[in-house]
Amino acid sequence: MNDSGSLYIVATPIGNLDDISLRAIEILKSVQLIAAEDTRHSKKLIQSIQVDTPLISYHDFSSESATRKILDKLQAGLSIALISDAGTPLISDPGYKLVCMARQLSIEVLPVPGPCAVTAALSVAGLATDRFVFEGFLSAKSGARQKRLQALAREMRTIVFYESPHRIEVCVEDMALVFGADRQVFIARELTKKFESHFLGSMADCVLWLKSDSNNQKGEFVVVVSGCNEEEDQLRKQQQALEIVELLRREVSMKQAVAIASKITGARKNKLYEIALNNVNFDDA
Repeated sequence: MNDSGSLYIVATPIGNLDDISLRAIEILKSVQLIAAEDTRHSKKLIQSIQVDTPLISYHDFSSESATRKILDKLQAGLSIALISDAGTPLISDPGYKLVCMARQLSIEVLPVPGPCAVTAALSVAGLATDRFVFEGFLSAKSGARQKRLQALAREMRTIVFYESPHRIEVCVEDMALVFGADRQVFIARELTKKFESHFLGSMADCVLWLKSDSNNQKGEFVVVVSGCNEEEDQLRKQQQALEIVELLRREVSMKQAVAIASKITGARKNKLYEIALNNVNFDDA
């Protein structure tokens, strides 16, 4: 059995400071060091809960040597708590490299669960929560953002994103373009903070909501998008299949073209054949 200290991954409030747990306070008081994403930001929380444990800086841009120093302290027997600016560390926040290396060195890594913007938004969204996927922040570049959204267009699980104030409007506009104007979306703005607000409705209405008041574009956002339903998925597949049929009809019969297109896209063959026959582009006359 090694004599290393423990690395605690401690969740902190995402807005309302009263959301910190009693266990989190106890751990932050008992460890020898607190590794914080931004020591100036975290100092306010630490002071508010009357914790005097020393703070050190640890973030995504920390050097290899900074990570090594923390690991050395842990191996020397010190226990350290890792916190981010808000919420649960490693959920779109720093910590992966440190936890990964700590595990490799057989250092005990323990969670101190608590606030997380992902689960907080899901719990009040009114969209399906039995299965969901977390995508974090999309690219700041429109082309890359739309490409990623295209890859998610047929995702049937609820999809959760984080977004910043200066990109929220263009982000939702891209979602409306790729997912469709009728896809349901929930916006959680400034969760647990004084000016918290929510929106639930279609993508098209969400764009209007964002434009209706500049305050709706301020703060931090969690965007929860309903998954693609089976009917919507079939419509997408049919459209792709029809394009394939149009190309294949130059070389093979309608029946063969439909069979091949159905196999490639997953569109229902009988329905596809019916649509193709009724489409003027595929008229055999």
